[in-house]
Amino acid sequence: MINAKIAVKKLHSNAVLPTYGSEYAAGADLSACIEQTETFAPGETKLIPTGLAMEIPAGYAGLIYARSGLASKKGLAPANKVGVVDADYRGEIMVALHNHSNAPVSIEPKERIAQLVITPYLTAHFEETEQLSDTVRGEGGFGSTGA
Repeated sequence: MINAKIAVKKLHSNAVLPTYGSEYAAGADLSACIEQTETFAPGETKLIPTGLAMEIPAGYAGLIYARSGLASKKGLAPANKVGVVDADYRGEIMVALHNHSNAPVSIEPKERIAQLVITPYLTAHFEETEQLSDTVRGEGGFGSTGA
């Protein structure tokens, strides 16, 4: 486990700093920075502010994932499935939540709405080629390894 300090700026006084739910949690909870209850109609997507901006170190990205409880109990999950916060982004972190349920659902101010995982990444240099190396799998995809 690597520990790193991430500079976080509160953009609103009622913003909540990210917190980990347990000692070995990979994702830190992000909370809604809203003034009043926000209700989502079935199939509706809304951008929910966190009231936070941060300095993610170069070579890392912040990945925003669903909170399993919010997704399974209320049907709310990030609309883009996984949000990406780049190291050079300094604006407010927003979460695009989508209501996947058939009923209206609400979130409250300061409710935990997503989780943020800080992870290293590799920057690839893509080079065009005429030939790729052979593998046992070859061009098999979309379920070919389970056949």
